[in-house]
Amino acid sequence: MTQKSSVFNIPNQITCIRLILACIMFGLIPAKCHLAALLVFAVAAGTDWLDGYWARKYNQVTQLGRILDPFVDKFIICGAFVFLVAEPDSGIRAWMAVVVVSRELLVTVIRGFLEQQGADFSAQWSGKLKMVLQCGAVILSLLSLKYVSPDDTCWLCLTRDLFIWLSILSTLQSGIVYIFRAVRLLRE
Repeated sequence: MTQKSSVFNIPNQITCIRLILACIMFGLIPAKCHLAALLVFAVAAGTDWLDGYWARKYNQVTQLGRILDPFVDKFIICGAFVFLVAEPDSGIRAWMAVVVVSRELLVTVIRGFLEQQGADFSAQWSGKLKMVLQCGAVILSLLSLKYVSPDDTCWLCLTRDLFIWLSILSTLQSGIVYIFRAVRLLRE
């Protein structure tokens, strides 16, 4: 059996480790272990590129990996936003988590439908920028929970809030880009 056809190849193992790390992070946030949650999130999100890079470089792309990797990406970021909503001083509000989760669900449904039709609906730069801004918002939110008292107004809170708003605007913008792209592909 070649590595390409192996479901248990290194890229898929990395993706599964990222899934486990996300679950650990989801336990650390409500336990108020914000610095540990930040470190786990940083490793889980920071290695996102590694599984895809490895799969392409060593010709280990699998159908499971094409499904599992984007799922884990969405699981990590949506879960982080949802768990941070429960932290009163995180800067993330419930409606923001709804925007993030809704956009991810919509794009996933559109991608699944279009790929069944044979269309290429791979990630766009707007989606990659969105993910970077969302990761920045989560990291800064966790940092502020660890190092800032609720009554403080400081550069960290201002930077956190800027990243949160940029991530929400980018989430909406990239969702619109994907919708227009889907409409264009459906008309062809």
